[in-house]
Amino acid sequence: MHILGLDVSLRCTGYGVIARRGSSLVAVESGLVRNAPKLAHSTCLHTLQRDLAAVLERSRPEAAAIEGGFFFKNAKTAMILGEARGVVIAACAAAGVPVFEYAPRLVKQSLTGFGAAEKPQVAKMVMTILGLREAPPEDAADALALAICHAQHLTGIAELRPEPI
Repeated sequence: MHILGLDVSLRCTGYGVIARRGSSLVAVESGLVRNAPKLAHSTCLHTLQRDLAAVLERSRPEAAAIEGGFFFKNAKTAMILGEARGVVIAACAAAGVPVFEYAPRLVKQSLTGFGAAEKPQVAKMVMTILGLREAPPEDAADALALAICHAQHLTGIAELRPEPI
């Protein structure tokens, strides 16, 4: 089973694909979808959609995991993230990939045992769990953490399985 994790933002979205092989997890690919600061908002959304569609085509994941539960003081920032999330969710839906949402604290707790863990702790656990020799870029590490979190929440008990959004 392949799982795609996505750390969504307009200017730099991280992605990471992992595979479940028996009881272990391995990294398949990870990277970033970058948009230059001066690009038009609509161009950034199109680039995100196009590049994510290519990742979905290459990796053919059975599920995608994104962060949820954000609260922003700045309404404009919240709206921009919402638009980027909408593009990501729509791209996954177009590819037939169900999307699952996890709170940031739950992701950290799933990987480190501590819901307020710092990013370097999460990145170190991503490296350990996936057997990586070097740390991926921060946003890609966060995306891999989301994929690992989803893999850890899959269970044979139907009532405990997460529901797609």
